[in-house]
Parts: sequence; C-alpha cells; structure tokens
Amino acid sequence: MFETLTAPAPDKIFQLTGQFAADPRPGKVDLLVGLYRNADGVTPVMGAVKEAERRILEAQTTKAYLGFAGDAAFISGMRDLLLADAVPEARIAGIATVGGTSAMRQILELVRTLTPDAQVWVSDPSWPIHAGMTDHLGLARRSYRYLDRNTNGLDRDGMMDDLRNARAGDVIVLHGCCHNPTGADLTLADWEEVAAICLKTGAIPLVDMAYQGFGAGLVEDAAGTRLLAQKVPTLFLAASCSKNFGLYRERAGVALIATSEGARAAAQGHLTAMNRNNFSFPPDHGARCVDLILHDADLRQMWDAELTAMRDSMTRNRRALADALRAETGSDRFGFFAAHQGMFSLIGASPAQVAALREDHGIYVVGDGRMNVAGLTVDNIPKVARGLAAVLG
Repeated sequence: MFETLTAPAPDKIFQLTGQFAADPRPGKVDLLVGLYRNADGVTPVMGAVKEAERRILEAQTTKAYLGFAGDAAFISGMRDLLLADAVPEARIAGIATVGGTSAMRQILELVRTLTPDAQVWVSDPSWPIHAGMTDHLGLARRSYRYLDRNTNGLDRDGMMDDLRNARAGDVIVLHGCCHNPTGADLTLADWEEVAAICLKTGAIPLVDMAYQGFGAGLVEDAAGTRLLAQKVPTLFLAASCSKNFGLYRERAGVALIATSEGARAAAQGHLTAMNRNNFSFPPDHGARCVDLILHDADLRQMWDAELTAMRDSMTRNRRALADALRAETGSDRFGFFAAHQGMFSLIGASPAQVAALREDHGIYVVGDGRMNVAGLTVDNIPKVARGLAAVLG
C-alpha cells in the first residue's frame, strides 16, 4: 500500500535544526525552534516543576486512568489562570489535552462535526499548524491581514476590514499574546473591536494561548481573551503549558469553551467525546505538575518568579538587539524588535537573505525570517546584529 505514496515534505524547521547541528563553525547561532533558552543556551526544568515532581513521586500511589476529560483540578486551575472571573464557572466546559496543539485539534474537529460549512479565519502570517490543521480536517480556510510588512507592526485596518467579511458560525483564530511568528500583538482597543465584529457577524473567536506570561505578564497577556469572554456568547480557547511551565515534552494543555449555562453540559459532553475518540485519556504527569503549582502558594510564588525572570530575559534580549542594530546601521529601522513581545519576531528577510545569514554568518533563522529571540545571549547579540546589518542593510 505504501508503494503508491509520496512521502510528505520534512518539517523545514527541524531540517534546519539538523543543518545547524552539522555545521562545524564555532560561534554559530541557533534562533530556530520555539524553545526558551537561558544565558547558557539550556532549556531548563523550572525549579517549581522539579519540586512538584518530587512531591508527586513521593505521594502518588497509582498510575490508574483518570477520566476522559482529564484531571478536574488541572482544568480548574488552568481555567482560573486563563479566564479568572471573566466568565462564571457554570458557563465553561473544559478538557485536558495532549499539549496546546491537541487542544486546537479537538476544537477544530468539534467545529467540523457541528458546523462543517464554517470557514476558519487564520492570520497572515501565523503558526503553520493553524493552516495545516484546518486544511487537514477539510475545513474551508480564509486568511486575514495581520502584519504590516513596511513597519513590522500590526496591519490594524487590514485585519479588521477582512474580519468584517466573516459569516455567522465562522471561526476566527486569534493569538492570545506573543503572536507567532510576528511578535506584534493586539492592544485592548483592538480586542474590543474584534469582539464588536464577532457580535455583529456571529463569528466565533478561537484563542490560541501558547505563551501566557511571556509578553507583559500573566494577567496582562490574558486581558484580551478575558475581554472577549465577557462580550461574546461563545468563545473557544486552546492553551499550552509547554512554554510558561517549561513542560515541552510532557504535552500538557487544555481546551475550554465558554458558552451559555444551558449549553455548557452539551459542550462538555462533546469535548469529552473528542478525547475519547482521539486518544481516550490525556497524559497526566505534566498536568499534575501544573495542578500542584497553581494550587500551592509556595510553588505558585516560585513559578511566578521564574516565569518573570524568563520574560525579563527575552525583553532584555530584544532591547539589546535593537540597540546593537541602531549602532550598526545608524537608524531605528530595527526598533520593532524592542516593541514586539514574546519569543518571536519576523526580521523582514527574503528567503535569499535568510540563506545568506546562514551561509555567510552562521546565523540560523526560519525560512520565513522568524527569529527566536530566546536564543539570543549577551555574547551572540553583537554577531547577530552585524549579520543582520550586513544582509538586510
């Protein structure tokens, strides 16, 4: 049966990761994969996670299955972290998932089941899985303008004009904060306008929250999502614990639906059935770590301090790179690095320029020009600035 198949194209980011590993040049710089790295280039296990794991090891007496929806305390903790009191608990359905990617998949598959004619609106550009997953599920996909490529800021007018064309039942995919790949985020006024558009058109927002706490802070990064939840009748929310808890390989995530109290039970039943039909029981170890951290005052304080340090490190990296580029070029052309939030920015490079950065300067960024600023360090920022100035002018 496989003789007639053509192998899919390999993932481009991980292809580049292999090239980086094989590159013998000293001083090469990896700004590729979306992993947080400290000043030593290590993706650390957070101290709060290590302590939570120690407690789990000492106290856990069974590895028996939990329910199809996952651990209720984990879901409750994530609901509070994401939505606080924006929506009454009685209006929120939720399940634990296999990371944030699976949360997106469960929600989009539910959309296909309930409203197969829905169009899914994805920002241009966006995380490639948004488009890939939508297409794989056979849902119609539309794009909306997002990045102003002249300023590397938000194309506010273009975005809102496009979203006004959404139909009732369509799904609008929004990045909760730290937009991937651009780093350009919505203001609260922008979130207000999106909410008004959804109310007028009947479109349903689907917020992908992958980086809460990496932008301006846990509360600040969730403000737009909470505003939407307060204003629209239905909100889909997919969230990941990979970045802000450093639980990349544990695959801890959550899918939430905020709806009416009368519809909540049906929403919960459909979400739970999606888990049952796709993988039965979600993984528990990472979720249990998050549960302990969110519900224990000491662990919560430890985690909050570590997350703040990670966020501050990325903010310093951004400002230092913008300053170094100002010194190299004599202009503020690259000031957008300091204005963006989160792990990523688009550097405004063509594929040929990306190749020149890699081949001539040993600086590895993704082919569309996405840079992971968490890969910057005090030692490599001068080199990166020189390379960007030389290639981009």
